Formats: sequence, C-alpha cells, structure tokens
Amino acid sequence: MWNGNAVAVRAIFLAISSVAIGGCEIGAAPRQAPEAAHDARHLQLPNGRYQIDHTRNRVWLLTQAGVFVYDLSRPERIAVSLPDWLLVDTAYACPPDLALGPGGEAVITSNILPTLWRIDPDTLAVSVHPLVLDADTDKDVGFSGLAYSPQHGAFLAVSYAHGSLWRIDPLLKGAQKIPLSAPIPEACGLAVRSRSSQQARGRPADLCVRTPRADWSVVFRPDWRAAHVSAASCTESSWPMNAVWLKGK
Repeated sequence: MWNGNAVAVRAIFLAISSVAIGGCEIGAAPRQAPEAAHDARHLQLPNGRYQIDHTRNRVWLLTQAGVFVYDLSRPERIAVSLPDWLLVDTAYACPPDLALGPGGEAVITSNILPTLWRIDPDTLAVSVHPLVLDADTDKDVGFSGLAYSPQHGAFLAVSYAHGSLWRIDPLLKGAQKIPLSAPIPEACGLAVRSRSSQQARGRPADLCVRTPRADWSVVFRPDWRAAHVSAASCTESSWPMNAVWLKGK
C-alpha cells in the first residue's frame, strides 16, 4: 500500500532537483535504481508518484489516498480530493500516474478506466475528463504511465493491462491508440526524451517505457502514427526526467 505521510518535504525537493535523473524507477524489479531514487529512499520518503513544478516551487505527490501538493516556500501540504477516482490495488497492477502539462496543470490517471482528473495549477480545482477511445472500447483501459510530449503537443499514456500506447489530446477529450510493432507487457512508467537530446544524438528512441522485468524504447515513424518497440535501458543520461516513480505494495 502507498504511504501518503508527509516526510522531509524540503529535503525531497533538494534531493530530487539537485540530481540529473536518468530514467524512471518504479521499484517493481530487483534492478539498480537511479541515483535520485536511492536518495529518496535514504530520506525515507513515502511511496508514490512524484512530479516537481520548479516554476511554482512545489512537489506533487500521488498516493493511494489521492493527491498532495507540497508548497516548498512555506512548507505546506494541501490534500486534493479526486471525485470518483477509481484504481486497482498495486497487488494487481502498476499504480496510476501523475503528469504535469505545459501550463503546470496536474493530470492524474486511473489504472482501470480511461478517465483523467485535471488539477488547475492556480486554484487547485479538479475537473473530471472521461476519454473517448478510438479503439479497445470493449476493454477496461486504464493508464499506468503518463507524460506530456512537446513533440506531439499531447499527452502520451501506456496501459499496464494491454501493453498499448495512446495519444491523448491536450483538451483531455479523446485518446487515439498508436499501433506498435509489439505490445509492451506490464507497462509501468513512461518517459519522453527531450528534443534537444534527440538532436544531439541523431534520432534515438522517442519514449522509454519501464516494466517490472525490462525497459523498452519506442521509436515513432516519421508520420508519428505508429511506432517500433525494442528492448533498451531507461537509465542512460540522455533521459532527462522531472519525476521519480516508486511502486509500493
């Protein structure tokens, strides 16, 4: 079970923001964790999904109990309730995810339903957004990984249960399934490579997906409508991240 206790909030920000994080760590497999994840465990931080908003000097934390916003200038913790939020326990699936949008808004997934919860960055008001899927409408599609992609101008999400990849429009109205060369089983975390690192290295993988057993790279076709999946590490230094993902039981 996730632990939502507030622990060393200012130390959270300093530890995570002072380290170049090379990938996402979900704690689901006995692998070497990135340095920032080790720092987080050394500080005995609660398990959950973290995102840092450097502009507003705050940390977002998603736990099984909901969302907590830490204002690091005070410090202060604010609990944000997610109406009708539904999730499957981490004994059966990877947890839901939290991502920051281009305007600083927080977007939270369900790991069993194609519904998103958006939290306004200024008022912290919550709005609920059921997504219209263009495929798999006969399945329980939830998202265990979510990230905003500037290259797509949209959110990208992965499904733990089905190994599928989705493009979600920035207005959070619909989700389009992206054909993959192979499913990504038990997808648990999603990272988007920055455009600058792509240009510096030619055109490497656009996305990195972490699962309990392996890491996968995702390379889009030139038209961005489909993608090729292959095994690859998420821990190289060219994966700039703004989150530490930890999975707790």
